[in-house]
Amino acid sequence: MIPSRRLSVAPMMDWTDRHDRYFLRLISKSTWLYTEMITSAAVRRGDWRKLLAYDQTEHPVAAQLGGSDPAELAMAAVRVEDLGYDEVNLNVGCPSDRVQSGRFGACLMAEPELVADCVAAMRAAVQIPVTVKSRIGIDDLDSYEHLHHFISVVSQAGCRTFIVHARKAWLQGLSPKQNREIPPLRYEVVYQIKRDFPGLEIILNGGVTTLDQVATHLEHVDGVMVGRAAYHDPMILADADRRFYDSTVPAIDRDSVIQQLLPYIERELAAGCQLKHISRHILGLYQGVPGARAWRRILSENAHLPGAGVELLREAAKRVKG
Repeated sequence: MIPSRRLSVAPMMDWTDRHDRYFLRLISKSTWLYTEMITSAAVRRGDWRKLLAYDQTEHPVAAQLGGSDPAELAMAAVRVEDLGYDEVNLNVGCPSDRVQSGRFGACLMAEPELVADCVAAMRAAVQIPVTVKSRIGIDDLDSYEHLHHFISVVSQAGCRTFIVHARKAWLQGLSPKQNREIPPLRYEVVYQIKRDFPGLEIILNGGVTTLDQVATHLEHVDGVMVGRAAYHDPMILADADRRFYDSTVPAIDRDSVIQQLLPYIERELAAGCQLKHISRHILGLYQGVPGARAWRRILSENAHLPGAGVELLREAAKRVKG
């Protein structure tokens, strides 16, 4: 049985690749994981099996797509389903200029009927859930009435799960980084959406940094999505299964994470991967622990060198213990 989406890790460009997801899955067995946003055009034109590659241990795992062409998104969703993903998610929240120029991401919040068409096409093509990740608004389209209308229209197309970042996005004048920090968080707006649409699964995203905060939000919504906090300090997920999924398995410790990660790294290195592509995701493993700086320094300064392998991780871990 697939766990509920009570807790998930956000799709983050350049961060939540398959190596990061494998690593996070060692820490929490039930937290939902998401790919980086992958455009439907890239799935259509490129090496889609490579773009969507993942390890079977990552389940439950969802693929996030970016696009605005219903037929193309439907095709991409079929490929996502063919590879065995548990969910396909449509990005209606990214505010970057590059995404806007392709007419997808947050700018689609101004076109709820088009989003509904995309969702309907994807749902007609696949059996797995089709979900939507959005903002609470964009630019001057930031009233509650507009968000309510957006949710209403898209849900009528069959979307039952909405992940809502509790900040509006400014499509002009702010960078994607600034759009994660400057517009104020308005959690009460997401809470109100859940009250107004009790039959929908509403997941809150934005500014969540601790499991205690997750627990507080779960009093109002169905699920919570954490982002950069889980990347910079991944061990915040260590107690997630016990707190939110009724697991009786003790939380894993950092050294055990490393021991379980080593065989994966050896396998990936043998397949031609460079250590730096994996090690960059685990720099935060010892966040807050004495010796964490040495851990980060050793990996950062040496993982790119020819021949760098698992011994480097063992050496770095010893420095933490020392």
